[in-house]
Amino acid sequence: MSGKPKLHYFNGRGRMEPIRWLLAAAGVEFEESYLEKKEDLTKIQKDGSLLFQQVPMVEMDGMKLVQTRAICNYISTKYNLYGKDLKERTLIDMYVEGLFDLNELLMTHVVQPAEQKEQHFTNMMDKAENRYFPVFEKVLKDHGKDFLVGNQLSRADVQLLEVILMAEEYKADILAKFPLLQSFKARISNIPTIKKFLQPGSQRKPPTREEDVAKLMKVFRS
Repeated sequence: MSGKPKLHYFNGRGRMEPIRWLLAAAGVEFEESYLEKKEDLTKIQKDGSLLFQQVPMVEMDGMKLVQTRAICNYISTKYNLYGKDLKERTLIDMYVEGLFDLNELLMTHVVQPAEQKEQHFTNMMDKAENRYFPVFEKVLKDHGKDFLVGNQLSRADVQLLEVILMAEEYKADILAKFPLLQSFKARISNIPTIKKFLQPGSQRKPPTREEDVAKLMKVFRS
């Protein structure tokens, strides 16, 4: 078996994408095993690989890691993306938890019923522009550094960039009122490992489409 982490999930973003981002930012090469049919999921459920019978699952360092936040915590700690002390780590956790909330809205828009899509979109954009992005604009202003926490890259920076780019897929000018976030986006996007991940042909996944959802249902629905 290769020494590279192996990611078990479908060939799409979902709850694995923040994990892909962190590994890429850390410069860690990884392999992927895609679940393409119900039997692929059943197999790893039955062989004891999934603690709670759910993916994402990452094989890494002799472990079979599950639960997105736990996996992200492990990668961030291992690759020095989690601050220098407890206070920095707590700030990072607070920022990341907020980002997970916004990410959830952005990620689930595609699966909303047709009659709820417009309302969901309006709520999602309102939260991004009036709740979440103003917070990070203020953090950057008050902190006065290139990064959200301390003076080095952390998982909070990586996951904020991921969410910004997702939000821009829905509204290209969503950062119009946030000049510091615009600069942040340009700066973090230019970090070599992240710049590489943003290039065509990388393991970054495209936006999930409605036709993709139908395929996923065949894997995950009983």
